[in-house]
Amino acid sequence: MSSTDTSPADALPTIDCADEPIRIPGSIQPHGVLLAVEPSTLAIRVASVNVAEHLGATAEELLGRDVRDVVGPETVPALPLSDDALEPRRVTLAVPGGRTQTYDVLVHLADELLVLELELVRDAQADRPRRARVALRSLQGARDQAELAEIVAREVRAVTGFDRVMVYRFDADWNGEVVAEEAREDLDPYLGLHFPASDIPAQARELYTHQWLRSIPDATYTPSPLLPTDAPTTGRPLDLSGSALRSVSPVHLEYLANMGVRASMSVSLIVHGRLWGLVACHQVDGPHYPGVAARSSAEFLGRTASLLLQGKEDEARYVDSLTIAATAAELQRELTAQARTPLLALTAEDRVLDLVEGATGAAVRLDGQLRLLGETPDAEQVTALAEQLWAEGGGTVASHRLAHDLPGSDLPAQLAGTAAGVLAVRVAAGASRDALMWFRPEVLREVHWAGDPEAKGTEATPDGLRLTPRNSFAAWVEQVRGTSEPWTASQVAAVEQLALDLGDLLVRRKAEEERVASALRRIVLTERPPTPEGYTLAQRFLPSNHDALGGDWYDVTALPDGRVVFMVGDVAGHGIAVAAITAQIRHALRAYLIDEGSAAKALRRAGALVATLLPGELATVIAVELEPRTGRVRVSRAGHMPVLHLTAEGEAFVQGTRGPVMGVEVLGDAAFQEAELQLERGECLALFTDGLVEERGTRVMASLDGLLTRAQGVEREPEALCDALVASAPAGDDDVTVVVLRRD
Repeated sequence: MSSTDTSPADALPTIDCADEPIRIPGSIQPHGVLLAVEPSTLAIRVASVNVAEHLGATAEELLGRDVRDVVGPETVPALPLSDDALEPRRVTLAVPGGRTQTYDVLVHLADELLVLELELVRDAQADRPRRARVALRSLQGARDQAELAEIVAREVRAVTGFDRVMVYRFDADWNGEVVAEEAREDLDPYLGLHFPASDIPAQARELYTHQWLRSIPDATYTPSPLLPTDAPTTGRPLDLSGSALRSVSPVHLEYLANMGVRASMSVSLIVHGRLWGLVACHQVDGPHYPGVAARSSAEFLGRTASLLLQGKEDEARYVDSLTIAATAAELQRELTAQARTPLLALTAEDRVLDLVEGATGAAVRLDGQLRLLGETPDAEQVTALAEQLWAEGGGTVASHRLAHDLPGSDLPAQLAGTAAGVLAVRVAAGASRDALMWFRPEVLREVHWAGDPEAKGTEATPDGLRLTPRNSFAAWVEQVRGTSEPWTASQVAAVEQLALDLGDLLVRRKAEEERVASALRRIVLTERPPTPEGYTLAQRFLPSNHDALGGDWYDVTALPDGRVVFMVGDVAGHGIAVAAITAQIRHALRAYLIDEGSAAKALRRAGALVATLLPGELATVIAVELEPRTGRVRVSRAGHMPVLHLTAEGEAFVQGTRGPVMGVEVLGDAAFQEAELQLERGECLALFTDGLVEERGTRVMASLDGLLTRAQGVEREPEALCDALVASAPAGDDDVTVVVLRRD
């Protein structure tokens, strides 16, 4: 219908069957009688109107009478009672026409009233309940859930005599599938067909979770209303949740009629407190009245099957968990053995991929490093997916249909071949984006529906438009894309535990590193360097994101003749071993400075020392010799970044210095070239490591030019200058060290 083609009915609200008051319909099915009694006086307070047809007295005449005068004193049980019906009691009563009639009486409590339901005992009940004992032995012999469902369908049909009995299992979205069926040979099979969640609304499923059995002996019945409409104890319609005679939704009756079903019964299958499925019973050719005993047997089979289904599920989960536990234990051992390299421990030999059976790919991001295992999206897609999964925070993600769980995103369609499903967990103690992820590809499958699941109509009523049930149940095939095999609870629990173990390891490692780093920093970084009178010194050290221990260091050494040498150095690498090398180089340079009286000569000797005693290691140093009284400065360097000279006129790097990287053997002094300058009052020298300027993909000279630009206009105050330079450093993974000396 177009937006301009309207009718009066279009303005009415739409009434969904999910909104119907199924707990308080205000009426019962007419094959029995309901009497609600005040427990203290046993006076009848509510009666169904059809009581006149059964017992010969109208509802109005019975209200206020002692129920024992109507059904006999032995029929009313002693209190206390519960919300669940007691075992039925059989009573024979005089009925109109001078006859007697036998009833089964069910009793339970509701709305502070004693509810008695009298259900007529019919001759066609036979001895089917006796099969329950045989059925129990068959159920106990089932090997798995599929065989158990087949036995339940067969035995419930034998007990109740219905034309068709199906076991109907819910999926995670409450769509149902017929997983077992016993039926007359002339009926079209429903086995394997799916039914949409809308066929059994949420409020009905919630009621089925608490009431094990529902029966509709004749779906064409005329409801018998209750008198009075509202229970005197509550002022509301009587709650019939626990009633065997409760009248059902008119929409459901239409639904049964559309299926060609005249009578129905269902028994709940409940596993771990959740509605697992239903045993659905249908009669096609006319009314069908399984008695209380037969229904009790069917309920007993349903309850027993529920326990056995739960046992099979727990058994499968236990076997699954044993397999996962073995892999998890191996991962834990590797993590413990390689505590300083957890990324390697997880990814070597695809160990982390093996943790989750059925996963075809995995991604591990730790300390900002990403490793991909197996068949996965590319690195950029994995990063984008992680950002979308946790865009609003949250924890574990276990999705077997990304397209559904990331609405509005075009990423799932791109990833369907490798990651239609993802199991992901964040590593809380790691870096902000650290995570573990497993992937499963799309599994194309066909779903055979019992009719088009979207085929619903509406009809106008005085209260608004009412949704009507589907009227076609012909097989309708849908091809499902964008889904993977689902993740099991054991797999989810295993990856969450791995993330916790990994987080604990990272916390311990960080604490140990910080303890060692603190000790080593006191060795390689001078906390209170001596500063000559008339000068101000400031320094900053910013460790990398990946390791508290880097190769950066700085030092100030006073020479016997009054000169002071300021040095900044950088040893390639990170970690405790690098910190130890740093300490060796710094202490050697101190000794050589005292011995030689020249920074250039000290650098040359230290370079030879590194090349001889520490083969393969590389280091750079910049040294500034200052004569405090005059402000004369001599600059020497060994492969390091130049010194930045900041004056009132501008900023420039000190030119004319050169020297090889330490670790490369050099003969003689020719390879070192020093530069001299005059440091005037108010001028600054800035010594720094390459972490202040280096950018991936940018040439060094361009990066140095960028530093000159960033230094323009910055106040020539050492502390402020240090902060400004560090703050302007490009994002990177290296340490940053800055030392600023100003002549006051």
